[in-house]
Amino acid sequence: MVWWVVGIVVVLIFALRYIIIVRQSTAVIVERLGKFSRELKPGLHFLIPILDSVRAVVDLREQAWDYPPQAVITKDNVPTSIDIVLYYYLTDPVKSVYEVRNLNEAILKLTMTSIRNISGSLNLDELLVSRENVNNELTQIVDVATDPWGVKVTRAEIKSVNPPAEILEAMTRQMKAERTKRAVILEAEGQKEAEINKAEGEKQAAILRAEGDRQQRILSAEGEAQALITVANARKEATIAYFQGIHEGGASQDVLALKYMETLEAISANPANKVFLPYESSALLGSLGTIKELFKDVSSEPAPLVSKAKGK
Repeated sequence: MVWWVVGIVVVLIFALRYIIIVRQSTAVIVERLGKFSRELKPGLHFLIPILDSVRAVVDLREQAWDYPPQAVITKDNVPTSIDIVLYYYLTDPVKSVYEVRNLNEAILKLTMTSIRNISGSLNLDELLVSRENVNNELTQIVDVATDPWGVKVTRAEIKSVNPPAEILEAMTRQMKAERTKRAVILEAEGQKEAEINKAEGEKQAAILRAEGDRQQRILSAEGEAQALITVANARKEATIAYFQGIHEGGASQDVLALKYMETLEAISANPANKVFLPYESSALLGSLGTIKELFKDVSSEPAPLVSKAKGK
């Protein structure tokens, strides 16, 4: 009876040891007589007692390792510390077990050396403003280096960059001075724009006033010219009608000459009028000579007639 009990216990122990249930997103590495045998996928598996043994249980899910802050020195010799988070997952569980002794420690050392090399090629300002570039470069370097270990690095993120306190104070003063400088520049540019706009407005106003004066003068001159033309035309038409009336009334040649001269005198009284004598006016000169002789005859009468009239 005792042997039966012992046998049942031994069978249970072997069953618990050599009957394996592999969970999802997990891989089990099995060795036979100390040599790699196979990789067990999720499900129920049986091992050969004594011959088979489990070497490692590998988690295939993506993992995030938050490494402690790493001390680095930038290109401009500023000591600082960088806090990094690395995301990766295993693509080949067999390589992760047999190609590297301690996978997590190896990835940590590789990440530390890589971030120090990258930081040493950048100034502190570049390191602070170029986090995305640093993340991409670090991800590429670590991913290529860990590929033989069956590891795929998806991304590396810099959580924080922590310069010394005196550097932070100097950066704060520099930022304050830069903002003050920008405020002064913006204020000066605003005043400049205001002065330019004011001058431009005054210029436009002066141009519009000059244009208005010019248009007013042009319109005034055109009105005066039109008035003069209208008056001249009216006088011309009146003169023509007058002479036509004289001709129709049968006036003598001497009377026509006298009236012609009076009309010319009236027309030429305005400085704006220009008088053109036609070619036929040469016939008038004879009549003018006759009128001159008449005036000479009148002026040559004897004076005693006047004296006698006074005596009376």
